[in-house]
Amino acid sequence: MLQFRVVWQKLAPLSRASSILVRSSAKRRVFKPFRMPAVGSPSGCLMSTGLPRDSSNNLMYCFIVGGTFIGGVAYVYRTIKEDKERYTERVAQILSRSNAERKPEELSTKSEKEEEVPAEGASAVMPVSARPDIPSHAPYLLIGGGTASFAAARSIRARDPGARVLIVSEEPDLPYMRPPLSKELWFSDDSSVPETLKFKQWNGKERSIFFQPPSFYVSPQDLPFVENGGVAVLTSKKVVHMDVRGNKIRLDNGSEITYDKCLIATGGTPRNLPALERAGEEVQKRTTLFRKIEDFRSLEKISRNVESIVIIGGGFLGSELACALGRRARDTELEVIQIFPEKGNMGKILPEYLSNWTTEKVRKEGVNVMPNTVVKSAKYQDKVILKFKDGQTIKTDHVVAAVGLEPSVELAKSARMEVDSDLGGFRVNAELQARSNIWVAGDAACFYDLKLGRRRVEHHDHAVVSGRLAGENMTGAAKPYWHQSMFWSDLGPDVGYEAIGIVDSSLPTVGVFAKGTAKDTPRAVTQESGTGIRSESETEEVATSVSVSAGAVSSAHPPQEGEDYGKGVIFYLREKVIVGILLWNIFNRMPIARKVIKDGEEHDDLNEIAKLFNIHED
Repeated sequence: MLQFRVVWQKLAPLSRASSILVRSSAKRRVFKPFRMPAVGSPSGCLMSTGLPRDSSNNLMYCFIVGGTFIGGVAYVYRTIKEDKERYTERVAQILSRSNAERKPEELSTKSEKEEEVPAEGASAVMPVSARPDIPSHAPYLLIGGGTASFAAARSIRARDPGARVLIVSEEPDLPYMRPPLSKELWFSDDSSVPETLKFKQWNGKERSIFFQPPSFYVSPQDLPFVENGGVAVLTSKKVVHMDVRGNKIRLDNGSEITYDKCLIATGGTPRNLPALERAGEEVQKRTTLFRKIEDFRSLEKISRNVESIVIIGGGFLGSELACALGRRARDTELEVIQIFPEKGNMGKILPEYLSNWTTEKVRKEGVNVMPNTVVKSAKYQDKVILKFKDGQTIKTDHVVAAVGLEPSVELAKSARMEVDSDLGGFRVNAELQARSNIWVAGDAACFYDLKLGRRRVEHHDHAVVSGRLAGENMTGAAKPYWHQSMFWSDLGPDVGYEAIGIVDSSLPTVGVFAKGTAKDTPRAVTQESGTGIRSESETEEVATSVSVSAGAVSSAHPPQEGEDYGKGVIFYLREKVIVGILLWNIFNRMPIARKVIKDGEEHDDLNEIAKLFNIHED
């Protein structure tokens, strides 16, 4: 219609001019002979209706007007016809596209192999039966199937709702949280727990260790074709090679996947003792390096069918497993032994007096704790025989090694990425980026802390926050990692602690304690918050200001042996500056602790700082 209007605007002036000229000429020459002569005037003769003397000019004008009119009509007709054809073709294209974008169940209920919309850039729609099991391209590729990867996936989808995210995991399971594997799962009386992996939190509420049910994910086969994107998990696959220049990775089965943005969240692998590694195959069969779901299921079954278990390690994991198995041993004849080279449980973290108290707490759970013990060798003769450096030996049916984590950095060589020589892990910048289009999060990331220097953290909260930030930066946020992550450990439902910063027993410490109450336990805080995963209940914020409540009192004193450490706060110092804080049976105070560390000020009187935590309130 627009073209028709333009044509008419061009032809109209010419048509009007021609019409005026013809009318004026016709008036003078054509119709003049028909005038009746005036009355009374002499008349000659009546003229016939023939052509005037210059009729050739009149014919020329008629031809001009007629030709112009006919040409205009023909041009308008052709233009309208072409516009109609283009309109019809465009409508057909739109209808065709609309049908292609519909979900299969909307198009037909008779076939299960309907074609979905291809991903952007796909040349043709591929039938479901012809789709490869492993996609050849993933806009967002996440290596590792743990907490950091899942947090990154949710962050990416939050900022880019149509994103296609592929998680490649060595494990056969969907992403799950690891803390319950050494905590709540062991305290359930339900025999189906190893299969369902559902547990009751300290407040009695049931929960699954999986972040999301299977219905949350799309299959890797369908990921490139689903209309609104999604998150897919490729299980039981390991990335063995990384081509950074080509934005491509290779799996252990030879498949290759290209990517636009990539996250490395490979976590770590449990360390083993050299003495156990040298002991031979029979000892290896009876040794558990506790880390995964399959390790929990295996150890849970073993604990019901053997007479004794030795746990090597006095840190978080070793002490938690010792308490869990010790409590189970109360109702069975199972003997649980815990050995470690330190003077007491969690001796590398807690000051000596609190470590000794914790050791006694573990013993009360039914565990035979053997501190200052180092394994020299191991062998198998009907049972596993462990020989210590002092010459003593013990026999056991099974060994659990909980002696730390080694960051998984095998991809560093092929990807030509830098690994920190002191702390391990991939070195990243403030935005958790290691190279162009490559980010690292979780246990495998060695990042620079603006307050505490370069660090590598192996805790659940760090995996959540670093994974979430990496996901945001993969979508263009360009945010620095400033978060001071917290970690927590529970020795059953009655004793727990939370910590932040550098908590190292080799640093000078100052502790302030008070008498605990019924609400100062992990069980109570779980009942209040509704979750036992305290990185979910503790806010990530930093207190903007801190103040001492009216009437707050606090008196720092050297703790005495035998004192009941009901609840308290411990400050870890470096040149009078607080670099770490541990809250013993004190909860919901993390924003204050972050503020104190963030300020980075020297403190001559820690009594005033202790008052901020209100540990003496009822």
